[in-house]
Amino acid sequence: MAFFPKISFQPEVEEYLSKVFRNRELLAALGAQEAENRYQSLLSHLSHPPAFTTVRVNTRLASVKHVKSLLLDEIQQQFKGLNVPVLEHPKIQDILLIPVIGPRHDIRRHDSEVIVGAQCGYAVLRGAHVYVPGIISTSKVLKAGDLVSVYSDIEGKCKRGAKEFGGIKVFLGNGISELSRNEIFGSNGPLNGMGVRMIEPVYLSPSFDNVLSSHLFLQNLPSVVVSHVLNPQPGERILDMCAAPGGKTTHLATLMHDQGEVIAMDKIANKMKKIKQNAELLQLNCIKTFCYDGTKALSVEKMKKEGNEQGPPFPPESFDRILLDAPCSGMGQRPNMAYSWTLKEVTSYQPLQRKLFTVAVKLLKPGGVLVYSTCTITLSENEEQVAWALETFPCLQLHPQVIITAGSLGLSRT
Repeated sequence: MAFFPKISFQPEVEEYLSKVFRNRELLAALGAQEAENRYQSLLSHLSHPPAFTTVRVNTRLASVKHVKSLLLDEIQQQFKGLNVPVLEHPKIQDILLIPVIGPRHDIRRHDSEVIVGAQCGYAVLRGAHVYVPGIISTSKVLKAGDLVSVYSDIEGKCKRGAKEFGGIKVFLGNGISELSRNEIFGSNGPLNGMGVRMIEPVYLSPSFDNVLSSHLFLQNLPSVVVSHVLNPQPGERILDMCAAPGGKTTHLATLMHDQGEVIAMDKIANKMKKIKQNAELLQLNCIKTFCYDGTKALSVEKMKKEGNEQGPPFPPESFDRILLDAPCSGMGQRPNMAYSWTLKEVTSYQPLQRKLFTVAVKLLKPGGVLVYSTCTITLSENEEQVAWALETFPCLQLHPQVIITAGSLGLSRT
């Protein structure tokens, strides 16, 4: 039975998804009851964290076996008295899985409360502590060292600094306040730093704050799968078109043994700085970052220059493999209990994805591989894009993948 309520949507989005997942083809293939059961199961799963925490091992610096041993020691220190295993994936050889313990129903709630924003709450459900920027409200009297119960304001209706909140809130667990109310909300209070150290979370996952930071990268399983599907080889030239925040970028460089060139593009400068920092932390040298709009990355006039310092825009057929992890409606990110976007926002991404797709196809060398992926569940951004791409670009061939994940598409150019 679900611990949290199923994810909620704006009424117009709920109606849209209901039609999508009860379409004629699904009803004919599954029957009305089975189609309904699967749809409701999907909505319930989206509001809960995954069953495993996934970390990718930086195999450039250490073996999976060695990092597994280090991680076991770390988890034993965090979860004293609990025997939590670290598992190797049966098919994906560079990741480790830590089972998530929960939901835990027997946690006693305290009178003193801390209300956090939805995004902070989702991070807590994945093993994070509560940091000051995520705190919206606390009880009237809160001192450093107090035991507190932490709740998430999933609808975003709590006012910052409020002394009580009677709206919809979801219990996340208990912790110890690191600061007083005055320190959190005072004019001279800290803007960053830990606000509540979680000691009894509803879902128990390890914290990875400053844990083996050069050896591990916290990354969701589908995100890891995408890079394996692209399968970059040493010496190749790879383009990551929408690279932020850079988890896939660094994974691609690692899979290539840091030999070749990975071009990482994104149009948000601060996010590109983060990719550079991650590359330095993981000791990867083949990554080149450019703050650039992927829809403008093609130049039919620009001549190829000697060397690999050439940045965007690029001439046609410049890359052996391209990853297009496109901007999307993000409905597949877990956990999420209240999706606030409007239908107009949800349906706005398909044209942008097609612009990026068109550029990607032209930048791909003949015989090259293009992987298109999203983190959403809508047909219009996934299956319909597959059909559109194959019809629009006869040079593309759809390939079955050994590792398959929802929301990814592997194609090659003839």
